[in-house]
Amino acid sequence: MGKIDDNKKRKKDALLSSAFQLFTEKGFSKTTISDIVNHAGLAKGTFYLYFEDKYDLRNRVIAYKAGQLFDNACQELEKNSINSFEEELLFITDYIIDCFCRQHSLMEFVAKNLSWGIFKHTFSSTEFMASQDFYDHYLQSMEKYHIKCKSPELMLFTIIELIGATSYNCILHNQPVSIEEYLPYLHETLRHIIIVYTDETPSA
Repeated sequence: MGKIDDNKKRKKDALLSSAFQLFTEKGFSKTTISDIVNHAGLAKGTFYLYFEDKYDLRNRVIAYKAGQLFDNACQELEKNSINSFEEELLFITDYIIDCFCRQHSLMEFVAKNLSWGIFKHTFSSTEFMASQDFYDHYLQSMEKYHIKCKSPELMLFTIIELIGATSYNCILHNQPVSIEEYLPYLHETLRHIIIVYTDETPSA
């Protein structure tokens, strides 16, 4: 990456980071584009070099933060000795939920606003390499453990929707139970999702 490209990335990352902070502190509707560029220390015209409007920025912030989260989860996974697709999936799930428990603002913003359309875009766009790397790892992990999946994308969609919806209520509202009480049930459900979408048999 050259100096010009590096400078562009720094400006774009500054806008994304500033937007996330202001959206979570003030709320999306109360945050203006002027607020964001002022917080990032950039000129207002710079904003439109990277984003169409505030809604476009919001979608990209969601993808940006989700990509960071999954990338960090994969990095932590590499530090551990795990020998099955199922255990890798459960490890990443636990990592994400732990981050949500420690950062409620991140969970509220990502889990509440992340749609499959936004998430899928991050996998196919070179703009979000962290998310693309995570999806590549997901596919490579299935290949590594000889998992024959009928629809990898649909299985991932089901898993992400389940984790997002259940963790949101359990962590923020302790409803219907706390996340600690719910986690064993979530793990068991994830195991059965793998069985449904693949040729895997239940673990002993």
